[in-house]
Amino acid sequence: MLLRDVSAVDLPGGGSGRKVADAKRLLFAGERRPGLVSRALFGFRFWVGRVYGWDRPVSQAAYSDARLPDPLRRRSLVPTGTRDGLFRLLYELPRESLGEVRNATVHGFVCSALVPRAGGYRFYFAVYVAPVSRWTPLYMATIEPFRRFVIYPAMLARLRAAWQSAYPRT
Repeated sequence: MLLRDVSAVDLPGGGSGRKVADAKRLLFAGERRPGLVSRALFGFRFWVGRVYGWDRPVSQAAYSDARLPDPLRRRSLVPTGTRDGLFRLLYELPRESLGEVRNATVHGFVCSALVPRAGGYRFYFAVYVAPVSRWTPLYMATIEPFRRFVIYPAMLARLRAAWQSAYPRT
């Protein structure tokens, strides 16, 4: 398994007691949809996935929830397997969550964390990928510039703007 991406964005204000779920909810809030370029890139990826069968459902046994320790499963605020966009949540705690996706191109994990700091919070976003075929490295190399320079910066800027709108500084 390789760490592919790590990103962070500072979120000013927010008051005390914010949870990672608050940040993730804002990230995908309706009025702050991804921009045209991001939507076009995802649309193209999903079209190619349909053509080549990359996104066919995989067996339940292919997922990692069976290896999730029981104490962590019990502490999770949501049941293991809850859908979270393209991912299935393995767990969600107040300050961190771990989601998983598995298809013909990757076995990926996204870890999100929300850490309090002076004047607000910092949201961390990390992506880990395990190869599922000999094509995984080529696939990851092909999408890397789009992830790194278009998708993630736009996503984190959208989160920051939504956060500032939802939790204005006083």
